[in-house]
Order: sequence, then C-alpha cells, then structure tokens
Amino acid sequence: MGAVKAVVLSQEPIVMSELNDLVKDVRYGGVVTFTGEVRAITADLDTSKLEYEAHASMAIAQMTKIAEEAAARWDANVAVSHRIGELLPGDIAVVCVAACAHRGEAFECCRFLIDRIKEDVPIWKKEFGSSGEAWIEGTTRK
Repeated sequence: MGAVKAVVLSQEPIVMSELNDLVKDVRYGGVVTFTGEVRAITADLDTSKLEYEAHASMAIAQMTKIAEEAAARWDANVAVSHRIGELLPGDIAVVCVAACAHRGEAFECCRFLIDRIKEDVPIWKKEFGSSGEAWIEGTTRK
C-alpha cells in the first residue's frame, strides 16, 4: 500500500534527491518527478523574482489531503514540497514525486499532484519584473 512520505512547505531550497529517496520502494518500478522552476520570462514579460506567500497551516493541510488522495488512488508513494519566500529565476519552487508499480500510473499520479496543488492550495505568487509587480493567479496577472 502506498503512502505519503513527505509534505513540505518551507523557505529553504528544495532538495529533489531527498524527496526521490523517500518514495523509493522495491515494489514500485515507475518513479516520476515534476519540478517547477522560476522562469525568467512569463507571457513575454521579464521576471526578476517571485515571492510566494502561503497560509501555512491551511496549505500543509490541503497538500496533505491531496497527497493522501493520490497515494490511495494510485497505490503510490508520494512526496510534495513547495517553497515560499523570495525566489529567483532558476530556483525550484515546487516538486512532486510519485512512485508506482508502473510508469503510466506514476505519470498520472504526479500530474494529479501538481495540478491539484496549483488549483487548491492557498499559496500565492507575486511576480516582479521591469513592468512592475503583480499577483499571479494561474497564468493571469492581477
């Protein structure tokens, strides 16, 4: 039976290898990792930095709920981590890892994790660049 191996919200840099190591299991041959990095250009606008804010207790609770649902649905070991605070282009903002018996399930599970985290977790992103600053919701500047 799969399990939630880690749910992290931190200002510290994310170490992908640690999350990958947590989900390893000889029963699971498919391991998929999604890494979201800060990009330097968004919708033709330069990005000098991002600031992520979160309602920490609510974010951890929601990320845990999502991870538990994924682990149960795909019989997966999962780990998720999201960074908050100031991030520069190239910094890792979010990592989702899913280990399943087969690659297809691992891809589905990992996609579910990142999609649901982006949709449902109270983490907000403020983008800074030469055009000023703006709160981002999905792909839309506010």
